[in-house]
Amino acid sequence: MEIVVTGRNSEISERFRSHVAEKLQRIEKFDGRQRINRVEVEVTHEKNPRQHDKAAKVEMTLHSRGPAVRVEAASTDQHSALDAAVDKLEGRLRKVVDRKIRHRDKHAPGTLEEATADLKVAGSPDEDSDDPLVRQVASIEVQGDGPLVVREKDHTSVAMTLDQALYEMELVGHDFFLFVEKDSMRPSVVYRRKGYDYGVIRLKVEG
Repeated sequence: MEIVVTGRNSEISERFRSHVAEKLQRIEKFDGRQRINRVEVEVTHEKNPRQHDKAAKVEMTLHSRGPAVRVEAASTDQHSALDAAVDKLEGRLRKVVDRKIRHRDKHAPGTLEEATADLKVAGSPDEDSDDPLVRQVASIEVQGDGPLVVREKDHTSVAMTLDQALYEMELVGHDFFLFVEKDSMRPSVVYRRKGYDYGVIRLKVEG
């Protein structure tokens, strides 16, 4: 498993890189055959003193033979943010495996690849980000944490079944997931209700 650690607004020490590798050993139990190819870890330090409780943010993206899994966490320092991000990553992987057990005739998967074997790679929404840098969104320049919030994203995806969309939503940890339903080829949104209860909204295009 390759681990890549990068920093924004800061330099990453070799000691911290080693600490990240040590922490990520916790997810190896979900991947006994070493099917996780790469884990990208990005550490951001917030310079705004008003954001002291979010002074450090750690984002993790896990790449395997299945869909990418992404988590992020923010805290007062990079070590506690790392701990929180690893907790989220471990919880998300466990949730996917548990759901697989419940929905696949109680056959427990042995690896992350098996837990996501029926998925096709599809673009997934990113976690919400508090990026303080200047950025260009469409024709509007957005800076810092000002009152204007504009976000525009394009994702490349493939048509998928409702069950596949549910798995994708679990992997990215969102309460909704936008996709094109394979059978009807209609734009659809699946969303979480309570526990493992879900709803689905389909658009009927007229004219």
